[in-house]
Amino acid sequence: MELTRLAQDYEASGAARAADLQEAARISARIERLPFTRWHARVLGIVGFVHMTDAFDALTIAFVMPVLIGLWHLTPTEAGLLVSGGYVGQTLGALLFSAAAERFGRLRVLRWLLVVLAAGSVASAYASGYAVFIALRFLQGIGLGGESPVSATYMNEVCPARIRGRVIFVLQSTFALGNLVAAVAAMWLIPRFGWQAMFLLGGLPIVLAALLPHAAPESPRWLAINGRADEAHAIVETMERSAGASQAGEAKAPELAAEAAHETRKESFRALFARGFALRTLVVWVMAACGSLTTYGILVWLPSLYRTVYHLPLETALRYGTVSMIATLMGTFAGTFAIDWLGRRKTFTLAFLGAALPMLWLAASGTRVSAEHVLVLASISVAMIAIVQCGIYVYAPEVYPTRIRATGAGAASAITRLASVVGPVVIGALLTWWRVEAVFAYFAIVSLLGAVVIGAFALETRGRMLDEIAR
Repeated sequence: MELTRLAQDYEASGAARAADLQEAARISARIERLPFTRWHARVLGIVGFVHMTDAFDALTIAFVMPVLIGLWHLTPTEAGLLVSGGYVGQTLGALLFSAAAERFGRLRVLRWLLVVLAAGSVASAYASGYAVFIALRFLQGIGLGGESPVSATYMNEVCPARIRGRVIFVLQSTFALGNLVAAVAAMWLIPRFGWQAMFLLGGLPIVLAALLPHAAPESPRWLAINGRADEAHAIVETMERSAGASQAGEAKAPELAAEAAHETRKESFRALFARGFALRTLVVWVMAACGSLTTYGILVWLPSLYRTVYHLPLETALRYGTVSMIATLMGTFAGTFAIDWLGRRKTFTLAFLGAALPMLWLAASGTRVSAEHVLVLASISVAMIAIVQCGIYVYAPEVYPTRIRATGAGAASAITRLASVVGPVVIGALLTWWRVEAVFAYFAIVSLLGAVVIGAFALETRGRMLDEIAR
């Protein structure tokens, strides 16, 4: 009797799962046939604003650190640990909140993240000393680390294949814009009101947490594979009305059903290394690590290098740091056009090479060149590596199916954060035991490694539907 009931329950659940698969396929087909609409623009705007606040809070430490080095009499190694403490939290946050996004939804988790990073920023302004500050940066980092992969996963899921690369690069350009806003705010606020003002300003994302559910809906793809097809169809109907589209696209649904047939299975982190995904995961992780070691190493340490190695006044060092932030924004704009024109593999390989060459020149020159030369060459390098740093949030969500997309993107983001933990400590050690030339050589070698791995092993995903790539 019990066996009969269990068999009936299993059969019923199988039928329900099959129905969910058909609905998920229809949702995917309808999203894929849409152009870029006013709906996409509105959602991109609000998620981009979330992304910008994350960038502001994440890069604030780069502009506060030159002040704290003098205030707390920090050695290069201690300064590196000051930066790394926040990135340890970001590594943990990327893993935890990405897993939460698979279970609870993309938008709900984004709201939680905004509360965490805003509270952490305000608390950091009242840190009484070095140890307390590191602890608070760790706690805030948990929120900072989760935002990027969850936002990128969400935008990947609401965009059709033909515009997905450009849209995600536009999203990532808001991160670069947030870096620039942080640099400009630091130039004005820190000399006048002290370093605490930057962290108080970083508490504003709490307002976005209240506005987010009214400005953007949940991912229809996530809703569909979680048995909430009616909500998913309602959201897609809103997208179609924005485009003036009909229901003709649903004819593609049966073709996608077989490719979506595994999407409702709940899988663990180990699925990232299952057959068909292991090489993709390794490539994504190398790309994330090399991009982050270079990006955050240069951006976080440049103002301090200008101050301690090239002996520039504080305001000049901060102003030079702002130029690098402008360069990253220019790099993301270039990547927006290249990503769907050249394709993922060529774009990322060329970007890594473009970041390595200026660093090789500086490694050979060291302190024999002026701070102005460092400014120009480092700006070229960060502009190129910004393409990779943005591109990881295009590429990582693309190469995984919906059921593990946030997990895969979160793991990639965790690797970027982990690399950001290691990078500043390595740079502090290089400055302690060697000279600045070793720092530039380190950046060059890491970038060359990224170019080799991407050029040889990356999967080209340009113009391919998410369902097709997931096979």
